[in-house]
Amino acid sequence: MTDKELRTKSDKQAIDQFIHQVRTLPAKGGGQGRLIFALDATASREATWDQACHLQSELFMATKDLGGLAIQLCYYRGFGEFKATGFVNETGQLLNLMNGVSCLGGRTQIGRVLTHAVKETRAKAVKAVVFIGDCCEESVDELCHSAGELGLLRTPVFMFHEGHDPHAKAVFQQVSKLSGGAYVPFDRNSPQVLKDLMAAVAVYASGGVKALEDFSSRSSPEVKRLTQQIR
Repeated sequence: MTDKELRTKSDKQAIDQFIHQVRTLPAKGGGQGRLIFALDATASREATWDQACHLQSELFMATKDLGGLAIQLCYYRGFGEFKATGFVNETGQLLNLMNGVSCLGGRTQIGRVLTHAVKETRAKAVKAVVFIGDCCEESVDELCHSAGELGLLRTPVFMFHEGHDPHAKAVFQQVSKLSGGAYVPFDRNSPQVLKDLMAAVAVYASGGVKALEDFSSRSSPEVKRLTQQIR
């Protein structure tokens, strides 16, 4: 089996596992969902930040018939810099915010993302958190504590992991499990996979499990086939 075939098989398994995890989450729906879109904006993330800018519209487009989605951009970079925008309702607004950010070297601040998400959802329910990153340089216990709080608040965190760092994988898996979300590895060379997964999270945040099932039924043949496999 070639490297390309192995990567395709791995991508299909990731989507299969992801959809299985999402379908076991509590049903949500009714009205506009709120989602936090959090990204690592340190130097190593520049290529994927550009990719996320191209794919962010999927979050909005996938939910336009479900009452829509309000998205907050959250990111960290440089020497302790952490930013969170207001919640926006249109793809153009989010893209403008993302285009105004440049990546800077620095350490990870995933803990600040999670504690911020706790604060936001205590003020008004956040249906889901999407995080995209490649490494972790923080206390695992503290991250897990915040993830557990989000789990109690019924705000799942979907950890999108680029690369193959084993420590990050272990931490991201724990965070997703404790929050009630899902862990998904991805390859920046497989943009369609990331596009489908981001759209699936957005649909869940806006309309719940039933909406996700409906979305999968009219999505790409790959997603449809994998959804049918787990019924």
